[in-house]
Amino acid sequence: MKVLVVEDDQFHASYLQDALSEALPEVTEIIHAVDGAEGEIAARQGDISAVVMDLQMERRNGIEAACTLWAERPLTRVLFWSNYADDAYLRGIAQIVPDDSAYGYILKTASPDRLKLALRAVLVEGQIMVDREIHRLQKQSASPRTRLNDSEFAVLLDLVLGLQDKLIAKRRRMSLRTVQNRLLSLYDKLGVEQEHDENISLNKRVRALNRALVTRTINVETLEAAERDLEKWLKSTG
Repeated sequence: MKVLVVEDDQFHASYLQDALSEALPEVTEIIHAVDGAEGEIAARQGDISAVVMDLQMERRNGIEAACTLWAERPLTRVLFWSNYADDAYLRGIAQIVPDDSAYGYILKTASPDRLKLALRAVLVEGQIMVDREIHRLQKQSASPRTRLNDSEFAVLLDLVLGLQDKLIAKRRRMSLRTVQNRLLSLYDKLGVEQEHDENISLNKRVRALNRALVTRTINVETLEAAERDLEKWLKSTG
């Protein structure tokens, strides 16, 4: 069994390789790539179906690389590991993972035993495993009442990309009224409406972007991917 480790930090890469050697005696070869672009090439050339993937990397991040790997090999098993429990990452992964593929998400702060458990569960047993610590951190940062649903999140992405209501409606195939209702809802959930002061006029769209970044509802990788998706959509409609 060959495993690909995609990690730009050498210390973390070495730590992962040691954990793999200890947890999975089935592993015959461990290949290291320093970013997502190199990882895609290594997986393709090495015919690899088991991957441990960092999420934040320069040149090409983990979600982008996993999207490419799954497009080419839908049954590839991917364990994501990251310093962050961002809701944006979980949404990004959920949107690209094939129906029959195994994946996991674990924090780099997880204990060695939990990491080894996740490695075996995802890469060998083909399970879906999201570390409970990630769920705990998400519950602390957002209750069900404040968490954006998929429709609201899509409108938020278009808002931060600079699209006006009519263009959002066209892109998302919604009525203008529906878009405006989604905006009101996400303003409320992000806490923008609570900032109202009759003596101060704030731009709600800009404040929504600010709150989304502060609460880690979106992150830089989300914005970069959204920008690419927008460019594709604009070309297809042009």
